[in-house]
Amino acid sequence: MRVVSWNLNGIRAAHRKGLVEFIERIDADVMLFQEVRALPEQMPKDWSQPEGYEVIWHPAQKKGYSGVMSCSRVGMVEVSRGIETELDETRDPEGRVLVTKHDNLSCINMYLPNGSARQERQDYKDQWLEDMLVWSKQFLESSEPALLCGDLNIAHTEDDIWDPKGNKRTSGFLENEREWFDRMLEEGWHDLLRIHVGTMKGPYSWWSNFRKARERDRGWRIDYILANKAARPLMRSAEIMREGGLVVSDHAPVIVDLDI
Repeated sequence: MRVVSWNLNGIRAAHRKGLVEFIERIDADVMLFQEVRALPEQMPKDWSQPEGYEVIWHPAQKKGYSGVMSCSRVGMVEVSRGIETELDETRDPEGRVLVTKHDNLSCINMYLPNGSARQERQDYKDQWLEDMLVWSKQFLESSEPALLCGDLNIAHTEDDIWDPKGNKRTSGFLENEREWFDRMLEEGWHDLLRIHVGTMKGPYSWWSNFRKARERDRGWRIDYILANKAARPLMRSAEIMREGGLVVSDHAPVIVDLDI
């Protein structure tokens, strides 16, 4: 089974830039998209949902903002939306988490909050991290395989960011965020790409538009596919398709092949 996780930075723009061709090339069984930033009725007339796939949209209440979408050609049952948190008056108003099941494999499609806009949003993100860690333990305690996939808006180690020294005070590479990621792994989540490629600088999954960072491959790895104990031995390979981050989005797709 092939699973892809990809922040599209707006599905309408991604569609114009060749998303359909990349979907065909990647040929995934399960596709988990983040930052869709659209409602189904807002899609252009020449758009049609991927052929042969079931599709579930989970948009944000605010139009043109956030939102995730999950697609599957191997069957899909929606399990839940959002995490357990008291941060919001309604459940998951920003459309950040969609949990689906594909036979016995659970896929958590997640777009974690960004804290770079202002301190209020960083405080929101920090609490969201803590609440999500507690919420995610249900999948760690399960004997069935589970993948936590998406844009987590954190570069975990210095190998996951081109310029660690220059970004020590930047949201996404703050000490408390990186310590939180340590705790996620200590609890039992496994970073499949890092396990597959080993210790090395990069690869990256997101690039700024400034100073030709994308062309020079000076980026961040903030997009992940994490596996619980039951899913970890199923991994056959993991990769980041850099080309997708050059053509379709400012993020590149993360692809994992599983022995399922």
